[in-house]
Amino acid sequence: MEDSDIIELYWHRSETAILETKKKYHKLCSHIADNILHSREDSEECVQDTYLAVWNRIPEERPHYFRAFVCKITRNISLNRLDHKRAARRDEKNTVSFEELEETFSVMPNFSENIEWEELTTEINHFLSKLPVNKRVILVRRYFFGDSIAEIASDLNMNINSVKTILRRENRKLREYLRRGGYGK
Repeated sequence: MEDSDIIELYWHRSETAILETKKKYHKLCSHIADNILHSREDSEECVQDTYLAVWNRIPEERPHYFRAFVCKITRNISLNRLDHKRAARRDEKNTVSFEELEETFSVMPNFSENIEWEELTTEINHFLSKLPVNKRVILVRRYFFGDSIAEIASDLNMNINSVKTILRRENRKLREYLRRGGYGK
């Protein structure tokens, strides 16, 4: 079933929408949640919470890119669960990928308005759109989907050190790009 058809089911408040979303995106949502949480039980709960969140949000918004919409909700729910888990203990697997970005965003202002986050997101998307596809894929897989460097290297037939180098260089370029745009010092 096409995404536009699934969205129409949500707009008509048909419970079939959730079943169709699950059929089409369960594996992808599980992958995202697993990469963030590293716990099958927590991941499954987050994916189920995703379906409810999509159900609750669709009548208010009509997403242009349903797949990205569902992935973003899964990611946000999973990150919130991770924050909750980290309050009790430090999670090494996720700390590594977030620490890689720490230097890029360590000088960012403390945002209080949602509009400022949207502006920052627009700037990051603009930066990513200028990158060659392979570099963009590496950054998105690492920092959005939470894939390990080894997974990325294997899937893209690259050397692990090459992936690490691309991540380090592109993070440095992103940091400079954001500074020129007025984000950070």
